[in-house]
Parts: sequence; C-alpha cells; structure tokens
Amino acid sequence: MKQVFLMTALICTTYILNAQFGYGFTVSNDIYSWYQNPESIGPNEELLDVHEGNGSLLLNLGMGPKIWIGAPKFSFSLEAQAKIGLFGLAVKDFKGLGNHSIPVVGRLNFGGLSGLDKEGKFGWSIGGGVQWNKTELFYTLNDYTLLGVDRNYFKTYVGQVAYGFGLSGFTIHAVLGVGYNPDTEARSFNFGLQYDFNLPKLKKISNPESEL
Repeated sequence: MKQVFLMTALICTTYILNAQFGYGFTVSNDIYSWYQNPESIGPNEELLDVHEGNGSLLLNLGMGPKIWIGAPKFSFSLEAQAKIGLFGLAVKDFKGLGNHSIPVVGRLNFGGLSGLDKEGKFGWSIGGGVQWNKTELFYTLNDYTLLGVDRNYFKTYVGQVAYGFGLSGFTIHAVLGVGYNPDTEARSFNFGLQYDFNLPKLKKISNPESEL
C-alpha cells in the first residue's frame, strides 16, 4: 500500500512539474436560463401559493476569471462567472424582472477545450460545482412583497458538459448546466455559448508574414 501511495505521489508530482499553466477570462451568452426557487414561506410560517420559476431567453450575459493547468490534450480548469438575465420573468404570475447566477465550477477538459493547445481541434469537457442564484431582481410588484415573497440567493449543485472548438488559447463551445439542491428542491438550468481566453497562449500567436 505504501509503495502504491509513493508511486501515485511521484506521478502526480511529475505531472505538475511538467504541466502548463494558463490564466484568463471567460464570457458566456446563455440561450436559455431557468431557475426554480425554494418554496416561499410567509411571515407566519405559511406556504405561499406563488410560482417559483423564472426563465430568460437570449439576453443572458456572463463573465469571470478562469485558470488552467495541464497539457495540450488534457487540462483541469477552475472558473467563476457572474451571469445576469435582464428580462428573466415568471410567465405564470409575473412578480418582477431579472435573474442572476454565480457558478463556480471545476472542469476536466479534453482535446481542443484544454485551452493549452496551439492546434485547432474540437474537444469536450465535463465538470461540476456550486451555483448561487437569485430571481426577480427589480420591479418586484408590491402585491407579492406584501404577501411576504422574499427572493434571496439560493444554492444549487451543478453538473456541466460542453463541446466545441479551441485554437491557441481561445475556445468557443456550447455548455449545458443542470443544477439541483436536495435540501430545498431548488433547481437551475443553463444552456448557451461560452468563449474562453487563455491570455498567455493568446500572446504567443504570431503572424508568419511578420517573421519574413
């Protein structure tokens, strides 16, 4: 058992010493986002009869930092974003506008999505993490405020899969993220496009004509 542990530690140490590092940022545009709040409880601890969902189409923008460690064919990345849907709403019983989420996700990236390859390739990634969500950001109707509806941040545990194309530190890919919290039965769903920028790799892009 001791030998296995030492061998594993040696392999991990060798990998880290030979790994490439990258830092940069990521931008996203969710084609569709949807959030379900935990059940609303009134001031007298009663269950309120309100619709807990909030969805938004197209106008959902996000941005945040990202780091990579790995090799051209495989890397691990950690990213965080702040996303906002300006016109998110509940169609069933309109209470206000807007939704907001903050996903913090770790990913295993393969092929072109490693963010560390100079060649243009397709690739995919899988990951998971925690996401904080909030709906009805503004223009909340007084009728619901008087009922005791209070839209605080709620947490979901998210899983993500992505597929797309990467080249010299830039990637573009479709991302599907699904979240759930078994303690509150809150849910989240995000689907859209994401653009990653690995700044050290982008700086190394050169124009062959300038080297003549």
